[in-house]
Amino acid sequence: MSLAPRAVLVHRTSEYEELLARHGTHGQAEFFLASRGRGIEDVARRHHRTRQALADVAAAVPLSWRQSRVERTDLDRFLFAPEDVVIVVGQDGLVANTAKYLSGQPVVGIDTDPGRNPGVLVRHRAEDARRLLPSALSPTASVDELTMVEAVADDTQRLLALNEIYVGRSSHQTARYRLGPDAEPARAEAQASSGVLVGTGTGATGWLRSLWQERGSAVALPGPADPRLVWFVREAWPSPATGTSLVAGVLGRSEGLRLVVESDRLVALGDGIESDALELTWGQSVSIGMADTSLRLLH
Repeated sequence: MSLAPRAVLVHRTSEYEELLARHGTHGQAEFFLASRGRGIEDVARRHHRTRQALADVAAAVPLSWRQSRVERTDLDRFLFAPEDVVIVVGQDGLVANTAKYLSGQPVVGIDTDPGRNPGVLVRHRAEDARRLLPSALSPTASVDELTMVEAVADDTQRLLALNEIYVGRSSHQTARYRLGPDAEPARAEAQASSGVLVGTGTGATGWLRSLWQERGSAVALPGPADPRLVWFVREAWPSPATGTSLVAGVLGRSEGLRLVVESDRLVALGDGIESDALELTWGQSVSIGMADTSLRLLH
C-alpha cells in the first residue's frame, strides 16, 4: 500500500524571533531597535504575517495527507521523501535554499510579504494553497522545470544549487587554480582570482547579473528553464604565471568546467550557504555543469 502524500512546510526563523532570542523580551528588543533609530512595529508585523500564512497553509492541507514542518537551518538534516509536496512559506531565497535537498518533488512557493519580495519563486499567496495542493501531484500539473547547477569533486563530494556555485576562498581572497573545459584538459589555464561563479537562469537575476552588467559582457544570460549555464571568473590577475584568457562562457547540457586546486584550501558554495560547502584541498579537482535534476516549481 502506497503512503499518503506528505505536505512539508519549509519556513525560516523571522527577524522578530531572532531579536527575542537575543534580547529576551519584546520590550528589550524594542528598546534595542529604538537606540538605533528603528522601530519594532514593522518587524513584528512581518513576523505575524508569516505565522498567519503558515497557519493558513497548514489548514489547507487535505485531511488525508500527512504533514511536517522544517526550519531552514534544519534542511540539511531533513529527509525528503518521493511522495512529498514541498510548500516554501517565505522569501524567494528560501526556495533556493530548499532546492538543493530535493530530487524532483513539486514545490509551491508562498509569498508571505507581497510587494517586499520580488515573487520570482514564491509566486502564490497563502489563500491559493487549498486550490494548488490537490493538483500538485498530478502528472498534468503546470510546473516550470528550473535548471540547476552541480559541482562534483574527484572524491565524490557533490553540491547542487538553484542560483549559482562559487568556487574560491571563503574569505574571497586570491585563489589559485587551473581552469578549463572538462572535456579538454590541455586547454586549462593557471589563474589567480577572487573565485569562479557558475550559475543558472534563475541565478541570472542576482549575483551573476551584477558581474555580467559590471563588465558589459556579450554573453547572453539564460532564462530560468534554459538548458545552459553561464560562468565568470572574478577579477582574474594577469602575471607571468597566471592568465586571463578564460574568464567567461556558456555551458550546455553535456559541457562542464574543470577546476584543479592550487591553493591550500578552497570551497565550493551553493547559493551562498557556507554551512554546506565542499572542502577542496591542493591538487583536488571539481567539475561544474548542469545537474540532471531540476526544480519543479508550480505556476
